[in-house]
Amino acid sequence: MKLADLQRFVALHAAGLHFPRAAAALGVSLTALYASIERLETAVGHELIDRDRTPWALTAAGTLLLDEARHRIADAPVTATTPKKTGGGKAKASKGVGRAPIVKGEPKPYKKRQGR
Repeated sequence: MKLADLQRFVALHAAGLHFPRAAAALGVSLTALYASIERLETAVGHELIDRDRTPWALTAAGTLLLDEARHRIADAPVTATTPKKTGGGKAKASKGVGRAPIVKGEPKPYKKRQGR
């Protein structure tokens, strides 16, 4: 089990098992949150959330995992977070090397044919 998946599970419980609210609080997409919970359910081998009841609730396995997740998160070493590097700006198209401006009275500069 990944620590990030456990953190998402604890945040989901803190948000009242409301997936969109938890995803917004974590700053992740809704599909990433669903995938994290599915990975945890696969690793545990049981469903963690009882989706049959109208207000969703944790199952017995979910309650046990919640306590375990909180202990693992507390015992995890603190890592220095570095800001994500964003991609560069918009790429600029090359205009070509040696492109000469057209001068009045002179012939247009053409490419030389490649010799065989």
